[in-house]
Amino acid sequence: MTKLVAVIDDEPDILELVSLNLQKAGFKVKGFLEADSFLRSLSVDIPDLIILDLMLPDTDGFEICKHLKSHNKHSAIPIIMLTARIEETDKVLGLELGADDYVTKPFSPRELVARVKAVLRRNTSHQETKKILVGDVMIIDLEKYEVIVEGKKIELTATEFKILQLLCSRRGWVHSRDQILNFLWGQDKTVIDRTIDVHIRHLRNKLGKASELIKNVRGMGYKIEE
Repeated sequence: MTKLVAVIDDEPDILELVSLNLQKAGFKVKGFLEADSFLRSLSVDIPDLIILDLMLPDTDGFEICKHLKSHNKHSAIPIIMLTARIEETDKVLGLELGADDYVTKPFSPRELVARVKAVLRRNTSHQETKKILVGDVMIIDLEKYEVIVEGKKIELTATEFKILQLLCSRRGWVHSRDQILNFLWGQDKTVIDRTIDVHIRHLRNKLGKASELIKNVRGMGYKIEE
């Protein structure tokens, strides 16, 4: 099925440029010049991915990201932030709020399309049908894409789920930050190592008692230890 990408950017030229390149790549696109019309559209169509400008005329993009990630119905929609803000603090904040990628302007339309495909690929990749029990407190359901901790469903972003899946695939095995980055994005993305630390911190905050299972091996990476 054709994937629907929502693009929110208050610059008409950029909105058109992104939309045309995504359409050429086979995506269905809905464009919005401000946040309010986009939010209202969610009652009609749920996009498979969102490209979100941060400096919008009616609402800050960070607030939109935070709002979407706090609602169960929309929390799993991957978000790529597209912005002129280049400060590392902005990138880290975006990742902490649950964004899956961060692209700065000016940008290459071809690279942006590649990143869209990479994010969607890791969200829709085939998962083996099974459940993984970890430490008697956490169940990872690879078919339903769910994590249950002490009987309670935990809402994770797609990136957080994939990191947890990787760590649990070889319990006790130390995964370096580079290995985790390669698992998530391969050659499609170049980011700082701190990106993984941000996602791990966010993951631990959500997992409650199960967060104790994620161990930081100083100078090496992360592992699951029961």
